[in-house]
Amino acid sequence: MTEVARPAPDPTPVLTSPRDRPRPDQHGWVWGDEGAGPAPDAPLPALVSVAARLVGIFWRRVAEGTGVSPPGLGVMRLLAARDGLKSSEVAAQGWCAAGTVTAVVDTLVRDGYVERRRGEPDRRVVRLHLTDLGRRKVAESVALVGPRWHEAFGYVDPADEPAIRRFLVSTIERFGALAREERGK
Repeated sequence: MTEVARPAPDPTPVLTSPRDRPRPDQHGWVWGDEGAGPAPDAPLPALVSVAARLVGIFWRRVAEGTGVSPPGLGVMRLLAARDGLKSSEVAAQGWCAAGTVTAVVDTLVRDGYVERRRGEPDRRVVRLHLTDLGRRKVAESVALVGPRWHEAFGYVDPADEPAIRRFLVSTIERFGALAREERGK
């Protein structure tokens, strides 16, 4: 029996939805080109990626006025809610990449906002605690950043909030699970 040569499968993904169909002529908006805007059928992953990047840029700019880095503020906010965490627990919460927690905490310790304490009875365990100065800095930062952060979302139509909330909660849950898988949990 002779074998019939078959063409190799087409590696191009099947685009089943308008969200999946990129428009190469419209990609300037992805990179923030002046005057470029997303196409009505822009792919959802691209929209989320650009939105996340721009929210991050805004957050960093707003946080600059506090005198603490955005990752530092994240660590301090986490410790304000759950004082006494280990560095690995801070990293697991996603406020900082595991590789940068030590550097961020070193800066917070140097500035007097956080202190490291040896555990009792196991002295090998080091826990992170906010100092009184750190607690005051968190309160001051929230008072400074909070109004600008909330004002930034003032464009959202209250009627759209339930759908946006469902999407964001689902996204948090989905990408939280994916991040845990990537960490090997």
